[in-house]
Amino acid sequence: MMTIAIVGGGSSAHVLIPLLSKTEMNINLLTRKPDMWGKIIDLDFVRPTGEFVRSFKGELNKISSDPADIIPEADIIILCLPVHIYRKQLHEIAPMINKDKEVYIGTVYGQGGFNWMTGEIKNKFGLNNVKTFAFGLIPWICRTGIYGKKGVIYGAKPINIVAVEPREDFAFLNDVLFKKVAFEWFGHGSFRQADNFLSLTMSVDNQILHTSRMYGLYLESGGRWETMEEIPFFYDDFNKLSARILKGLDKDYSIIRRKIREQFPDKKFTYMMSYIEQDNKTNIKNNKSYLDTLQNSGILVKIKPPVIEKNGKWILNMNHRFLTDDVFYGLCIAKSIAQMLKVRTYHIDKTLVWAQKAMGERIIKNHKLSIAEEVKKDIFKYGIPQAYGFSSIEDLY
Repeated sequence: MMTIAIVGGGSSAHVLIPLLSKTEMNINLLTRKPDMWGKIIDLDFVRPTGEFVRSFKGELNKISSDPADIIPEADIIILCLPVHIYRKQLHEIAPMINKDKEVYIGTVYGQGGFNWMTGEIKNKFGLNNVKTFAFGLIPWICRTGIYGKKGVIYGAKPINIVAVEPREDFAFLNDVLFKKVAFEWFGHGSFRQADNFLSLTMSVDNQILHTSRMYGLYLESGGRWETMEEIPFFYDDFNKLSARILKGLDKDYSIIRRKIREQFPDKKFTYMMSYIEQDNKTNIKNNKSYLDTLQNSGILVKIKPPVIEKNGKWILNMNHRFLTDDVFYGLCIAKSIAQMLKVRTYHIDKTLVWAQKAMGERIIKNHKLSIAEEVKKDIFKYGIPQAYGFSSIEDLY
């Protein structure tokens, strides 16, 4: 019997536990809040209209905040965490990974060079037995209902993309894991194999969606509102200004993607996609504009932006994962690769100039990243290639 270790307590953990519990595997959970988790996790399948469809029930074999209790017996480790925490968490659990068997480490959202992160711990801790996988996007629309008790799922994406290293292990993982988190329950949500992890890193979703909307909200109102009722919805009120920023960022990414393809003319990048391409591919849609993708986003539309209360007003939370994930492990990576390829990125630069001011950070100066010293001070803060010792596009591939 194989054992899966779920690391973290995000919404995706509340979905994975029930969906995987019907497999012939033990499901263990590593969490900072073990006392808040029950052994039985419920998952309600609800349509975007609010119609209840069915309920799933999962059982955890073991719950702990100590990696030594969970990690040594794991055959598959899945991270369900904010992206900017991936690297630090991997370094914390790496000493406990069993070296006497093959161990797969993966994540439900492969933003930010996940194979660079696992390669880092393989080299540092001598983990030659570790293999890697990452989903291109989270396979479902979901949320936490009651933390540690219940998840809510609104359905699975029709198509999912995954990268696997080594590539030939895709068939095995597809049988024991991938099919069981979507297709076997919903009749769709099959997985397609990306040619390489770089394709996932340079396909864009949250990296440009969250940052463009946060920037747009800031430009409109200074990111400040008198009452909660005044705050626009993050998606439902997504407007032409935010869409224009989103389009510009995607344009810069497209220029970088084109240069990567030119750099490796004999390699395949089938699933290295633009924002609209990825949304249409994974959701089988035919959106033509950036606003279309948001206006057709179903259950997501009524989400408010991340805000905090300060001096009686509501202001944008500049320490939220919408920026810590998507600036440090999104736009900064793209800018770093652009510099390797000698590509100008007007829209990324402009957004980073705003982000560094809004976040109180030092990120970019004169169209060049200026974070070398910050990377030395906090090796996990930024996901740029140089943080792993890479200096060329060939290193990344």
